[in-house]
Amino acid sequence: MARRKGGRKGNKKTFGARDDTRARVGWNDLVRENEKWEKYYKTLGLIKEDEWDSFKKTCQSPLPLTFRVTGSRKHSTEVLNLFREKHLPNLTDVTFEGEKIKAPMELKWYPNDYAWQLDVPKTVIRKNEQFAKTQRFLVLENAVGNISRQEAVSMIPPIVLDVEPQHTVLDMCAAPGSKTAQLIEALHRGADEPSGFVVANDADARRSHMLVHQLKRLNSANLLVVNHDAQFFPRIRTNEDTKDFLKFDRILCDVPCSGDGTMRKNVNVWKDWNTQGALGLHTVQYNILNRGLHLLKNGGRLVYSTCSLNPIENEAVVAAALRKWGDKIRLVNCDDKLPGLIRDHGISKWPVFDRNMDVKSKTDEGMLESWFEPSNEEAEKFGLNNCMRVYPHKQNTGGFFITVIEKVNEELTGSSETSSKRPATSSITTSEPAAKMQKNNDAEPQKKERLPIDANEEPFIFVDPEHKSLKSCWSFYGIDDKFQKNTCLVRNGTGEPTRVVYTVAPSLRDIIRANDDRLKMIYSGVKLFVSQRSDIECSWRIQSESLPIMKHHMTSNRIIKGNPEMLKLLLLEAFPSYEDLERDNLDPEFVKEMRAISSGCAFIDVQRNDDNKENLFLPVWKGSKCINLMVSKEDTHELLYRVFGVETSAKDNKQAQKQAEHQQAKTEETPVAEVIADDDSK
Repeated sequence: MARRKGGRKGNKKTFGARDDTRARVGWNDLVRENEKWEKYYKTLGLIKEDEWDSFKKTCQSPLPLTFRVTGSRKHSTEVLNLFREKHLPNLTDVTFEGEKIKAPMELKWYPNDYAWQLDVPKTVIRKNEQFAKTQRFLVLENAVGNISRQEAVSMIPPIVLDVEPQHTVLDMCAAPGSKTAQLIEALHRGADEPSGFVVANDADARRSHMLVHQLKRLNSANLLVVNHDAQFFPRIRTNEDTKDFLKFDRILCDVPCSGDGTMRKNVNVWKDWNTQGALGLHTVQYNILNRGLHLLKNGGRLVYSTCSLNPIENEAVVAAALRKWGDKIRLVNCDDKLPGLIRDHGISKWPVFDRNMDVKSKTDEGMLESWFEPSNEEAEKFGLNNCMRVYPHKQNTGGFFITVIEKVNEELTGSSETSSKRPATSSITTSEPAAKMQKNNDAEPQKKERLPIDANEEPFIFVDPEHKSLKSCWSFYGIDDKFQKNTCLVRNGTGEPTRVVYTVAPSLRDIIRANDDRLKMIYSGVKLFVSQRSDIECSWRIQSESLPIMKHHMTSNRIIKGNPEMLKLLLLEAFPSYEDLERDNLDPEFVKEMRAISSGCAFIDVQRNDDNKENLFLPVWKGSKCINLMVSKEDTHELLYRVFGVETSAKDNKQAQKQAEHQQAKTEETPVAEVIADDDSK
């Protein structure tokens, strides 16, 4: 493996890491100038003349580090309070190399103060002890899904989409997945088992598989990841026995764009920016929006957004949709939403520049009519001022454009609804230069892409709940009939439960079964059962990912109450023997009950006797001579810190592995890999 400068292997990034180009070249060595960009935006007049220098300087500076707490988890307040009480005081009034460092601040417009911003240079995070500890905290909480690193303005579209637990939701261009994660969180807020679901789509096959890594941290059975060109997203059958097709309650349409709102983190935008980028993407963006409107339920809500400030990609696309759909859609005013967010209104006037920076008119050769500003009559009717524009210099963010669209009437009569036909584009005809640009930016993969090594392309096959393997699990773990047992599936060609059994939300079961011929499905479900030793009473263990669901459906003597002291010992020590546990005398009743049950998977239930703190329900391996907590190393370190205040470091991972291997060798119990390592590859 190639080594980087300094002798470290690979290019793995930490939570606070940014573009690796800066590390190699040096941020100050990169040219952050573009005459065409400056001329274009000065001509547009979006930025007041006396604000231009501030706007440009902000665009030339690095983004602050921002993160948000996962709001759907019962311990989210606990995680937030941990940051506030254990870290924030030590990050306030800090001086580094003679300069006072700005204290972290909450983003006031984000609900429940769950989002925070750190205006801290990377060198400070690396060298200052307190910031380094905070980074370790953020890394751990990010790994287990309790927080997410996400750009501040990227958090806005999912909030204004207003997702509720019963909604069917489509994210048309989902990768890399931070907004999709917010949609899933909203779906689960206040509901462990919501009736709705999220379909996360991306046109790029590799990015679709990479979506899984971002989203599976949330352990949601209400997620389906698919791989389609959003312009031609197929209709989804609601079940096998009907010809009805699904309409979504909520759709996020965060389309591919030229990305000049990201130039603070994507330095190449400075070098590559030109007017042709927006002109070429305009048709693709409109087609995606138009397809989304076809798939939207009457009364449903769609958010169209880009990380571009260019009106050709923003208001012009929205105006083209309003021109086609007429009174059947309307723009929603969000002035009363997100109090504290500084935003500007959308615009109705803009010039059109060609690649040579010449101002063009509609009658010029090669022009698309929809690039141009609406007529005065249209402008008054469209209400483009209801769109939102967020500029970098006004609150130290990236740039973003957001529009909320509501579908208010029956859809267009005779509109195209088949996935095999191109969306109707009656108001847009692609010019030759635009067509060439569209071809370069076309989302449809042209060749077989190299997928991640752990990508699973096997079919989704549901298992009969009366299958002998499943029946043994129902009785062994005392799983009640309220759990819908026909939601279990496997990912292999035989359809037999061999290594892993997944469970999906009941609302997704019919969708998956009815659309295997029309949806390119990448991922769905959470791991429910994983095969273990065959020489014990039940050869399947319940995976920790599914416990937030299954703990409500189990009544069994394999669920044993333990006290916090016992949990702490199990977190710190791998495979303690019963003799050692009895000698420690931390929880005699727990040890007695654990000894009495047969070998295999069991559970420790820890009541914390604090209404503000979540009780803990974790899987345990019960062996003949010892027991072991079956959680990943990341979960172990996170629980040690959050529950007991025990700090760990990255090197503790290897020490824990060696200890587990040593203890396992002495006891000859189940393999360490099954109980100590992260088994997502199984």
